Amino acid sequence: MAASVAGCFFFFFFFAVVLATASSGGSAALVEHTFIVSQMKLNHLCNDTLVTVVNGQLPGPAIEVTEGDSLVVHVVNKSPHGVTIHWHGVKQQLNCWADGAGMITQCPIQPNKNFTYRFDVAGQEGTLWWHAHVTSLRVTVHGALIIRPRSGPDSYPFPKPDKEIPIVIGEWWETDPFELDRRFANSDFADVPRSSTINGKLGDLNTCSGVTEDNYVLEVELGKTYLLRIVNAALHPQYYFKIAGHTFTVVAVDANYVKPYMTDTIVIAAGETVDVLVVAAAAPTGGRYYMVALGIMSLGPLTKTPVFISRGVMSYTANASGKGTSDDTGPIMVPEMPDYRDETMSFYFHGNLTSLRPVPVPGNIDERLLIAVDTGRLCRQGSVPSPPAYCMVTRMNNISFQLPTTTSLLQAYYKKDITMITSLRDFPSRPPPRIVFNRGYTSRGVSVWRVRYNTTVEVVLQGPPTPASYSNPMHLHGHDFFILAQGLGRYNAEKDVYAYNLVDPPVRNMALVPMYGWTVIRFVTTNPGVWFLHCHLAQHVSSGMAMAFVVENGPTTDTTLPPPPADYPSCDDPDDKVGYE
Repeated sequence: MAASVAGCFFFFFFFAVVLATASSGGSAALVEHTFIVSQMKLNHLCNDTLVTVVNGQLPGPAIEVTEGDSLVVHVVNKSPHGVTIHWHGVKQQLNCWADGAGMITQCPIQPNKNFTYRFDVAGQEGTLWWHAHVTSLRVTVHGALIIRPRSGPDSYPFPKPDKEIPIVIGEWWETDPFELDRRFANSDFADVPRSSTINGKLGDLNTCSGVTEDNYVLEVELGKTYLLRIVNAALHPQYYFKIAGHTFTVVAVDANYVKPYMTDTIVIAAGETVDVLVVAAAAPTGGRYYMVALGIMSLGPLTKTPVFISRGVMSYTANASGKGTSDDTGPIMVPEMPDYRDETMSFYFHGNLTSLRPVPVPGNIDERLLIAVDTGRLCRQGSVPSPPAYCMVTRMNNISFQLPTTTSLLQAYYKKDITMITSLRDFPSRPPPRIVFNRGYTSRGVSVWRVRYNTTVEVVLQGPPTPASYSNPMHLHGHDFFILAQGLGRYNAEKDVYAYNLVDPPVRNMALVPMYGWTVIRFVTTNPGVWFLHCHLAQHVSSGMAMAFVVENGPTTDTTLPPPPADYPSCDDPDDKVGYE
């Protein structure tokens, strides 16, 4: 998965050390990494493109820990832009300072500066991931975060795999991510990636001047079982993922185990992770089989949408009995893919997920929010917009989120000096009573909802129930939540409450709001700090589909956010005080 270097020599320094804190194999460890963030040129599709990477790799290095370990990551910024690293899905209990959300929990790490993230990975098992959280840098600054059980792989609640493989679905862009983010913020959504990628490879559907791009190749042995840890690191679409001639057993999502079920098609939205088992038993003699990642690009009634696709190859090698060797000259079996404009399979895939180890769902709801996620206009009718002449933005409850510009939101609240945050707005618990989806005047603001410690919050996320609809993968930092229900049309509190799953709902950090519909989540605020809730589509979060929960301290020291670390980044360069995705 290491990226090649085009036209120049590139040297990077990387080390990973695991220091056991005790001699017992079951003891927690200190896992230490160094991330060198720098720029390099990569050549794809006949073009040299300058990209930002970690340790010269695309995807970046996979971090592997055991539940209960402490992780220390030294970030050395040798790029010309400010950067943060968000540990997507890590709860960061009493450690909001390490969440890595630019201008929400910290100011970016400036060029030629360092910052060390320190946090425990406790109470979680499975696949998460890490990515940049400044502008659209996550398109190339990302990698898998694998958390194994403390008692070892024999304790997996599914058959022990013979091998574990990260599969990172991404995109290849030739637009500078800072320019891309500026365009997104101004609702210029015309830019599209050149291709999808699988583990950094564009695949053989992409050619230029007769040269075919490389496929990612997964070598397997006949009869063995593989745990694929799938991450959708793309900026935009959901993806269908299939391997010709094979079926999957879904066993986990967002580092939470689910009741296993079999399918031949995985559906994974931007920001989500899905763990699946696949048995290499397609044919008695093995062979070669395409694995395909196909972007779902339905846009309401629109039918002319781009096709984002990449494919790799599952190639059989001989097992101990000499069986299963692939014929490299023979045909490669191609899977039949769903219609890339149809999200029906996505709705049912997400609706089929239930928790393998259900825990009691809190019943007494303290705070209820109904959040409309859609688009609005900054320009009133008849007004003359300023350059670049775009008025449409995304919003939540008719507020288009705007990042703070002088200090991080967390630092301002910790110092109890909210005057440091201009345009601060109290987030409304409901949309305006006469809101018309995807229409009407809106405004910008730093919108926050303040909530006491140990409060049960239920949120209904309502997407546009109109022909011009779209799905929205919503991500909450610092908390997992129960997904109680999803549905189509407008949410009806009296009727739809009977569809709630209060027995074994899936536990997630991502909630996909389906096209034309709604999703209900519930969580308890047991983690003080400032926690971002936002759509994981880059063009949506950059143009305002976000808000922040401010969770107050609890009554004891053990429920109070401690002071920031000594090397906490400050905002010294005004050029780098923008961007959060």
